[in-house]
Amino acid sequence: MFNGKTIFIAGHARLPQGMAAKSVFETLTITAEVDVKYGVVLEASCTLATEHAREFIGRLLKGTSLNDGMGEAIDSIQTYYRGKATNALIAALKELELHFKQIESGEKRKKTNTG
Repeated sequence: MFNGKTIFIAGHARLPQGMAAKSVFETLTITAEVDVKYGVVLEASCTLATEHAREFIGRLLKGTSLNDGMGEAIDSIQTYYRGKATNALIAALKELELHFKQIESGEKRKKTNTG
């Protein structure tokens, strides 16, 4: 049963030429289930071609707080991921963060208008 304490958001970016995932997807997508109150990524996944890569990115992002920005997650991608999709992953993370901030600012507006 859904408890309303998490949200599911996605960020997208174009994949570079020559990647296995490019034959299936035109874009890379990172999805995340995020705790609404603290902005912490509880689970994350992406559309990289191999299960191993998807799980690796999920573990890398788990525990990241979107309230603190994506700087730490971007640094982790640049340090620990050595594949062709680095720039696409970073762009998708930035879009994910943007969606979270839009949702967060919308929630603040609702509270201000109703409370």
